Amino acid sequence: QVQLVESGGGSVQAGGSLRLSCAASGRSFTNNAMGWFRQAPGKEREFVGVNDWSGGSTYYTESVKGRFTISRDYAKNTVYLQMNRLKPEDTAVYYCVADRRVYSSGSHVHADDYDFWGQGTQVTVSS
Repeated sequence: QVQLVESGGGSVQAGGSLRLSCAASGRSFTNNAMGWFRQAPGKEREFVGVNDWSGGSTYYTESVKGRFTISRDYAKNTVYLQMNRLKPEDTAVYYCVADRRVYSSGSHVHADDYDFWGQGTQVTVSS
């Protein structure tokens, strides 16, 4: 059974940093796209960023470019989201996602592109 377990959320003041972790179990995701979505209260779920697969590319939504970084530890089957210069508008529940297809190309910006989701972790940024 595949599980994605996020950790590292919390509360921080604007301008601060947090690092989210997502540990996958049940199968290897080395050659699969893994990324992050978020959902703020009263808003639709939003794509944050994705790393295609080992050796692939990383993409971010415009609002987080230059502030957020996705990295992966393939040995640990884990994906990270380093968030710097956080803003109050970054407040949301953050979800780790993974695509079951190996070497999958494409945009990966839609929720339907992913088969596995974590339970979410809350990030709150105060002004």
